[in-house]
Amino acid sequence: MNLGRNDECWCGSGLKYKKCHMHFDEKLEELKSQGHIVPSRDIIKNKEQIEGIRKSARINDGVLDLISKNIKEGMSTEEINRLAHDYTLEQGGVPATLNYHGFPKSICTSINDEVCHGIPGKDIILRSGDIINVDASTILNGYYSDASRMFTIGDISEEAEKLVDVCKECLYKGIEAVKPWGFLGDVGAAIQEYAEGKGYSVVRAFGGHGVGLKFQEEPFVSHVGNRGEEMILVPGMVITIEPMINIGGYEVFIDAENDWTALTEDGSLSAQWEHTILITEDGVEIISK
Repeated sequence: MNLGRNDECWCGSGLKYKKCHMHFDEKLEELKSQGHIVPSRDIIKNKEQIEGIRKSARINDGVLDLISKNIKEGMSTEEINRLAHDYTLEQGGVPATLNYHGFPKSICTSINDEVCHGIPGKDIILRSGDIINVDASTILNGYYSDASRMFTIGDISEEAEKLVDVCKECLYKGIEAVKPWGFLGDVGAAIQEYAEGKGYSVVRAFGGHGVGLKFQEEPFVSHVGNRGEEMILVPGMVITIEPMINIGGYEVFIDAENDWTALTEDGSLSAQWEHTILITEDGVEIISK
């Protein structure tokens, strides 16, 4: 769509094109002509959409804060699911995972060697020594947010504690690598270099993603990669960064009994932290964590 300088901008801001995204589009076209991958307009958010995502994120963070205050040894993962479900509805939101492609619960709870997409259950009881990832996603007025945290139960091993800490450090290494008009490959490279430097592996089968107007948007955010490659990151993009770090190898398999839960192939411990990130004109904003 070719717009004149005085036409209304394509982003829905209500501003004239010359006052909004004209110079932005010119820069993208120049980068595209140089052979770079550039984002499509449908994954670039305007101010109204960003504010909607922020409001969704406030509920999502509240879910994880509530779980942080209540999670304990002897608790079932179904109890955690119920806390999240009820809180989200009370705040006017909807759990994004519930019935998403048939997923049966309102959060994911992945314990020990479970990498991601663990399904809560009343018979799954938290024990001292467990590490657990709780992944929460919220819809509010059509806007999506997504984040996960690791929790440690009782007395955990030094090995498990170090894994949880290094995984969170990997997340922030990835966030530090996000630069407006930089490369998506820089994010994966930063995470991979740090994790492997500490003796861990990075899961390749899953990654982060665009989010905001849908649960899963472009681009796919790999947590391994090469600097200076992949899509150009531009202001207005909203993505998740969610490294999954293993003590052993990076290979995973899907539980045949539920067709959802991913586990480490070698049975080693896995950890994951996730934030939703907005790319701004001068850096990043962590929207949900």
